[in-house]
Amino acid sequence: MTGDHQTLALLLFSAFVAVTLAITTWVSRHRHGSAEEFYAGGRLFSPMENGFAIAGDYMSAASFLGISGLIALYGYDGLLYSVGFLVAWLVVLFLVAELVRNCGRFTLADVVAARMSERPVRIAAGTSSVAVSVLYLVAQMVGAGSLVALLLGGQGEAAQTWTVIGVGALMVIYVSLGGMRATTWIQIVKAVLLLGGTITLTVLVLVRFHGDFDQLLLTAAERSGHGESFLAPGLKYGADWTARFDFISLGLALVLGTAGLPHILSRFYTVPTARAARRSVVWSIGLIGGFYLMTIVLGFGAAAIVGPDAVRGSNAAGNTAVPLLALDLGGGADSTGGTVLFAIVAAVAFATILAVVAGITLASSASVAHDLYASLRRRHAKPRSEVAVARVAAVGIGVVAIALGLLARDLNVAFLVGLAFAVAASANLPVLLYSLFWRGFTTRGAVWAVYGGLIPAMTLVLLSPVVSGSPESLFPGVDFQVFPLQNPGLVSIPLGFLAGWLGTVTSSEVPDEAKHAETEVRSLTGAGAA
Repeated sequence: MTGDHQTLALLLFSAFVAVTLAITTWVSRHRHGSAEEFYAGGRLFSPMENGFAIAGDYMSAASFLGISGLIALYGYDGLLYSVGFLVAWLVVLFLVAELVRNCGRFTLADVVAARMSERPVRIAAGTSSVAVSVLYLVAQMVGAGSLVALLLGGQGEAAQTWTVIGVGALMVIYVSLGGMRATTWIQIVKAVLLLGGTITLTVLVLVRFHGDFDQLLLTAAERSGHGESFLAPGLKYGADWTARFDFISLGLALVLGTAGLPHILSRFYTVPTARAARRSVVWSIGLIGGFYLMTIVLGFGAAAIVGPDAVRGSNAAGNTAVPLLALDLGGGADSTGGTVLFAIVAAVAFATILAVVAGITLASSASVAHDLYASLRRRHAKPRSEVAVARVAAVGIGVVAIALGLLARDLNVAFLVGLAFAVAASANLPVLLYSLFWRGFTTRGAVWAVYGGLIPAMTLVLLSPVVSGSPESLFPGVDFQVFPLQNPGLVSIPLGFLAGWLGTVTSSEVPDEAKHAETEVRSLTGAGAA
């Protein structure tokens, strides 16, 4: 890219960073240091504000960069991500949003521990939450690296590395200084910017094809080199039965995983009531639904206007399809319009990454402090010391995410998020649903449900083509692949539910009927909710 692209994109991104740091600084001066303020922003946000923040949290680099790239490269099969991410919100709305808000205080473990033996349950749920969060963070880091590589014409591996480190440092600053309140406002600003940028690009793509979506699809199919098969299932996931099972596995992970994502669940605690939590989800469904419909236009637009070969040439995983599309829509590489539009899209994508990593880091550091630290170190940790541990944990999680992000820099970001969803659906969703709806659920069942989903999911990923055994793997030079599927959800999600059931029926613990009744009333009515 030319110096103009680089300069303008960096200026716009710097402006966003300056604004978000100003928000963080302002919030840090007005904080009271309480756990409720750090973890839940004082529960002061309205449903609309929280809906925008949830949308900002959910519309990640995987959505903006990864999904569009997958559609540009694989056509119909890339649509699974858009559909899966959107449909998942119905599960959240109908099954968990209001109930989680009523039963918990700050984390997923609060919901489960309400009627179980606290210590083992908090350790298990906290460990799982951190694992999911780190996987999700890696995807955002990879997205940041891909953008910088494009910005510098693919010549900046050192710059890529420093960018990933810089994003990690910023997220630690946002979380440690501003807590949930600063993170929420950063996500609201980012959601508005991302929706504005996406609407602009979508309109420009449709204008290019005179509003004829059919012509857009036909042109994309023609340029793809695959003809009509580009618009039919099977290009990526239909080659053989292994690929078809991978397709089913991914679909399960996407639809069920959202309800187990720690950074999404923690957003329900930032509103004052359960009714506000439910209305937040309604707001977010509208915003997220519109966004994912537009990613379909952007993906096929990138295939039709830029071409899959050019997208693949810039980034093998397709992560740079949208910035390249913006460059072309604005008039090309040497035009002022192209320079401006490319710079805006690159800056919005950076803003997206920063806001999402802040939310995930906050959720994972809350799990470390509120669940792991409070359980392992002291039974009753003081709120202020717990918040201090959360700030330290943010630094540690940032370091791990940076290291893994540098290792996985060549993988598609939407694909990486698919893995995080699979782990969330395998480890967090079973224990959450059993705790809310099964009267006879026990502590052993809760612990087994978490580890029975988490350990198989992580093990199967390590033994899959993602890590070794193919040229696209993390370690292409070695081969210890045993599991044929790239996404473990088809196996690990049922194992999580099975382990929870098995642990419960083999437990000698007598379920506490009174606590279950109390949890049931509280979850459905909000009586006694924090």
